[in-house]
Amino acid sequence: MEMETRKIILEDGTEYLGKGFGSAKDKKLELVFNTSVVGYQEIITDPSYTDQAVVMTYPIIGNYGINEDDMETGKPSIGALIAREYADKPSNFRTSKTLSEFMEENDIAGVYGVDTRELTRRIRGNGSCKVLITNENVTSEEGKKILADWDYEKDQVKRVSTDKAWASDPENVDENTLHVVAIDCGIKLNIVRMLNEVGCRVTVLPWDTDFETVKKYEPDGVFFSNGPGNPEDAVPTIELMRNLHGVYPIFGICLGHQIMALSYGAKTYKLKFGHRGGNHPVKNLLTDKIEITSQNHSYAVDEKSLEGTGLEITHINLLDRTVEGMQCVSDRAFSIQYHPESCPGPQDSRYLFEKFVNVMKGGALNA
Repeated sequence: MEMETRKIILEDGTEYLGKGFGSAKDKKLELVFNTSVVGYQEIITDPSYTDQAVVMTYPIIGNYGINEDDMETGKPSIGALIAREYADKPSNFRTSKTLSEFMEENDIAGVYGVDTRELTRRIRGNGSCKVLITNENVTSEEGKKILADWDYEKDQVKRVSTDKAWASDPENVDENTLHVVAIDCGIKLNIVRMLNEVGCRVTVLPWDTDFETVKKYEPDGVFFSNGPGNPEDAVPTIELMRNLHGVYPIFGICLGHQIMALSYGAKTYKLKFGHRGGNHPVKNLLTDKIEITSQNHSYAVDEKSLEGTGLEITHINLLDRTVEGMQCVSDRAFSIQYHPESCPGPQDSRYLFEKFVNVMKGGALNA
């Protein structure tokens, strides 16, 4: 298929020319990169990428198309995908459409034919930044002005969260089946699948659900999901978790990890270029084991701010020593910064879902 020329303009005026696929609409986004070798479908359907343009460091994208089984949400909210090479004739027995067709249907812009290695090095050196994806007639100066007049949105969690409760049950349900209330800040569907796989009924509730509503569902535990944006913007979710301390076992992943820190009085900060990929080494301080993890986040927990909060560090990132896991034993609450449900990524950390089940059954948090 014939592709039109598209232009990528960074906030400092740097330009990259490439060919377009997917949506042809102009986009103002945050530029980040992901080092995963496979899993572009899971990436573009992960709500945590809301309003972001993701540079894929693996050079060939689109070669296995899109299938109906590997979606992480029903309403993709990523802004754009940038690739070195785009394959528009996929080869896979599960393929139902091309990546470009799916992206056009869901208003996701695509650009290929750019030097993604150079672009990634720029992000690593200068940090994530604003980016404009537009047509070749827009000049560098025009692009700089457009980006200078635009700022990152603060309502991403509200936009991607469910607006009504929904449920997902395991195959066998009886009176002993544990019930988890999952607070949806942009939840990946594989998290729900994993909770079902370890035998839990799951009720998914909106991000701004209040304490009294959660109580009405009589859960055995409460889960706080991943999601996009600055965790400090999710004020109702932080307040809900604060009210839940010590009432039910709590498990948080990614944004849920950051919200846990904020609910206990700790602080978060934005990383220079974030962690996105499927090969991040993390040390479990409780077992001394190293886990290879899947990650996708822009913010991290300030380690020094944890003093006096009742939270202790359980996992650290071996690349930059950032906080990757925390717990409060007395409140039966724990959280992880990375993605134990993978999709895409390694499966080293799926034991954490079993740990949540054990805690809900009255087991020790450190077990």
